[in-house]
Amino acid sequence: MKPAPFAYLRPGSLTEAVAALAGEPGAKVLAGGQSLVPLLSMRLAAPSMLVDINGLPGLDTITADEAGVTIGALARHADVLASDDVRRVQPLVPLALSHVAHATIRNRGTTVGSLVHADAAAEMPVALTLLGGSLEVEGPGGRRRIPADGLYVGPLESSLHHDEIAVSAFFPALAPGAGVAFDEVARRHGDYALVGCAALVDGDSVRVGYLSAADLPTVVDLSGVPDDRLGDAALEHLDPGDDIHATADYRAQLVRVLTARVVRSAREGVGR
Repeated sequence: MKPAPFAYLRPGSLTEAVAALAGEPGAKVLAGGQSLVPLLSMRLAAPSMLVDINGLPGLDTITADEAGVTIGALARHADVLASDDVRRVQPLVPLALSHVAHATIRNRGTTVGSLVHADAAAEMPVALTLLGGSLEVEGPGGRRRIPADGLYVGPLESSLHHDEIAVSAFFPALAPGAGVAFDEVARRHGDYALVGCAALVDGDSVRVGYLSAADLPTVVDLSGVPDDRLGDAALEHLDPGDDIHATADYRAQLVRVLTARVVRSAREGVGR
């Protein structure tokens, strides 16, 4: 199919881009386009205008310091994944990114765009939520920071206003002595995960984030739970569903298996 007709604007500044969104409630931001363009082609989305921000300067930066990793809105998945500094400061970011789609899509897709798309089956939203990261957005009223635990409000729905543009994402650094791990099961490499898990272990604290196991990226505190009950304890907070790819029972079993696996891997990675 072909997209429904839409206007196209390639602004020269962030101020111009925000003004365009404010003046056209049906507009959408185009960055990498790896989620939006397929929706347009299938007519699952029909914006009145695309505001293409790829020409805006200063939004493709990737920085890593003792506080954490900051990823600009136009930084491509592949560039973030290739950064040794990102891997050193917060290894969960590349661990999750390595599971995002295929190399061709990672070359064009943006990490911030994936976060804003708010897909509960995607890897980066759950990584941001587990780490307690945040999104910085620019709107007509200026710039504000949205913590990850207030970012996702429904399936494919974030708390960004229609006239705001996400300019960067922040992933806190891994604390000394902490460990992380990520794993998922998909029908084929690059497909959306049937279930995925990310673990963060820091001393006695054990927290695990889940994708494709609820309507939102969901983090469960499993501190103090015996190893043989980790998965069942997590399922008390999740809602695996049925679809053409897997039954709810199968997804629940994947939660059990993957939870034990990522918690063990995170513990084994402490101090490395």
